[in-house]
Amino acid sequence: MNEEKEERRRPADAEMGRVLKTEPLNIVSGLDPSSGTIAHWKHGALHDVVQPMADHVIMTYIDTMQPLERRTGRSVATGVARPGVVTIIPAGTSARWDIAGDVDVVQLYLPHATIERVAAEADSALPAELLERTGHLDPITARLLATASEAVEGNTTLDVMFRQQLTDLLATRLLAAHSEMPLIPRPASGGLPPGILRRALGRLRSESDADVSLAALAADAGLSRFHFCRAFKESTGKSPHVWLRQHRLEQAKAMLRDPSMSIIAVAMALGYASQTAFAAAFKKLTGISPSEFRRMAT
Repeated sequence: MNEEKEERRRPADAEMGRVLKTEPLNIVSGLDPSSGTIAHWKHGALHDVVQPMADHVIMTYIDTMQPLERRTGRSVATGVARPGVVTIIPAGTSARWDIAGDVDVVQLYLPHATIERVAAEADSALPAELLERTGHLDPITARLLATASEAVEGNTTLDVMFRQQLTDLLATRLLAAHSEMPLIPRPASGGLPPGILRRALGRLRSESDADVSLAALAADAGLSRFHFCRAFKESTGKSPHVWLRQHRLEQAKAMLRDPSMSIIAVAMALGYASQTAFAAAFKKLTGISPSEFRRMAT
C-alpha cells in the first residue's frame, strides 16, 4: 500500500505547474539529486487542490502581500504570503489552497532522503518529519531561500557547490525549526587533519570540475557532507563555497590584469556560460565591472 501511495505522488515541479497554470521564470536541478530543485515562479490567483507530491515543498515570497488559506478536511490554516515568512508542504500531503491575487515565490523541492541524510549526519536519532506551515514567520529560512533564487541561473562549479551547500544548510534549518522533534546540532569539535585539508584545498584549486563537489570532498576526507563542511570552516574560517568563491575571484583578478586576455576569455576560463554572467558575478563581489577593474589595474 505504501508503495502504491508513493507511485501516486507527482513530481513537485509538475504539480506546481498544473495548479499555478504557468511556467517557472527559472528552475534548476543539481546533478546530485539530493540537492533538490529550486524554482522561481510568478503566478496569479490560486483556487485548487494541491495533490500529494514526491518531495517536500518549501517556499518564501518576494514583493508579495496576499492572504493564504490551506484547507485539509475540516482543518483550516491561514497566513499571509509576504517577505520573511515560509510555507511548507510536506511530501505526500494534499490540501485545497486559496490565494486571491498575484504571488512572486521561490520554491525548493527537497527529497525526503536529503532530510533523513542530514539528520543522520548530525547524529540525530529523531524522526525527520517536517511540519506543515502556512505563511509562518521565519526570516532565517526565508533569507536562505531568497538567496537560493540568486543562484538559479548559474551553472558554474561555484554555483553548483553553492546550491549543494545551501540545500544542506536549509535541511538543517528545517529540522531545527520545522520538525516535530527539533534537531539541535552539536557544536563543531575540531577542524580537518592537515593532510586531508591539503587534499581538499588541492581539489578546490583544481580546474577539473569533476573533482569539485561536496560529495567528492567529503568522501575523500572520509566524512559526511555535514561534518566535512563544519570541519572545513573550523580549519579555514570559511565554508567550502566561500573559500572557492574567494579563490575564483583572485583568479579572475589575475587574468584581468593580463591585457592579452579578453574578458570573454576570462569568463570562459572560469566556467561561465557568458561574459554577461561573469560580469554580473564579478560586480556582485567587487562592486565594479570586470572592464572597470581592468582599467584600474592596468
